[in-house]
Amino acid sequence: MGSRAQAPADIACLLQRLQAVRQHSESLIQGLEPEDLCLQGMDDASPAKWHLGHTTWFFETFLLEPHLRGHGTPDRRWGHLFNSYYEAVGSRHPRPERGLLTRPAIREVLAWRQRVDAGLEALLRELDQRPADEAEPLLALVELGLQHEQQHQELLLMDLLDGFSRNPLEPAYGQEPPGAAATESPAGWRSHPGGLVEIGHSGGGFHFDNEAPRHRQWLEPFSLAETLVSNEAYAAFIADDGYRRPELWMSEGWALVQQHGWCAPRYWRGEWEFSLAGRRPRHPQAPVRHVSWFEADAFARWSGGRLPSEAEWELVVAEAARPGGRPLPQAFGALWQWTASPYRPYPGFRPAAGAVGEYNGKFMSSQFVLRGSSFLTPAGHARPTYRNFFPAHSRWMAAGLRLARDGADDASGAPC
Repeated sequence: MGSRAQAPADIACLLQRLQAVRQHSESLIQGLEPEDLCLQGMDDASPAKWHLGHTTWFFETFLLEPHLRGHGTPDRRWGHLFNSYYEAVGSRHPRPERGLLTRPAIREVLAWRQRVDAGLEALLRELDQRPADEAEPLLALVELGLQHEQQHQELLLMDLLDGFSRNPLEPAYGQEPPGAAATESPAGWRSHPGGLVEIGHSGGGFHFDNEAPRHRQWLEPFSLAETLVSNEAYAAFIADDGYRRPELWMSEGWALVQQHGWCAPRYWRGEWEFSLAGRRPRHPQAPVRHVSWFEADAFARWSGGRLPSEAEWELVVAEAARPGGRPLPQAFGALWQWTASPYRPYPGFRPAAGAVGEYNGKFMSSQFVLRGSSFLTPAGHARPTYRNFFPAHSRWMAAGLRLARDGADDASGAPC
């Protein structure tokens, strides 16, 4: 992960933000049993304890050990346990075996977090006395670490949902945030004439390196659906043999349908749906969620539409947010939205220098971009240029879809 962030001028504000983000991570495990903290339901998921350790390792490895005099890790071997994929930093424990790490115990991980938090506060106070050209790169790294931890807060909940869903007792984590509920949003389309447009982050404020540089793209006229696809609409796709018609599917997706017996979204159970709140009735008007890119693409083809490109999505959302514009419903805080865009670098992209440059750049193959944010995304962690990405087969994330179609001449749609 890289950043082109401007260093915050107010150290006190950054200290407050540091405390809030770090405390929120720990609040997510309140009420969980020790057994829950080592739960890893599949290779792509990680236990809650690992998320808490990894985010702490990140701060210690990239900030405290190289830049805070006298700081030492409680156990050098922990770096091997909590490194994710930073090859330049050292060895890593196999990802599919993170659930086997019953040691260090959660009390040791939480004590380590407190020690790292104290070190970060000491470092920030030191930076307040250093020259700007020396302090700003480190302050940007602190902000990067906080954004990284917010990503893992969402992952922790998605991974826990996957693990709980595999338990026949169907345990509940707690009540879901309000963004998961159905909304009464108008149907219809937003039309756009296309043309030569600009997308990507403009450079003010924090952004990950994969959001830049800002660049031009040509778009043909298009329309974007006002709302996300609902459970009711997706149920109609299933009823029309959507999972049994190979002509609707990409070849790889059809192979997965046959191999795994897919016949509905990841957590559908008859007329019910499994969620962080446990088994609950499925609301017809709530947006369908936990679908893979292959499922989203097949539904779009069945419906006569398509998935939008990430440029189309960003353009409509950005223009709708301007003064006098009409915000696009469910753009943020509902579900991440699959796009038709492969995850590739923008023209002129350069990964950040050093090991942190491994975060985004080396994954720019075999993935698709998702835009927006979900009901699990921490507050303040969404923006129009944010590029989330997952492999096309992934379906445990809080992801849904919004349709697009060619042409901008539909009278039911209002120009952006």
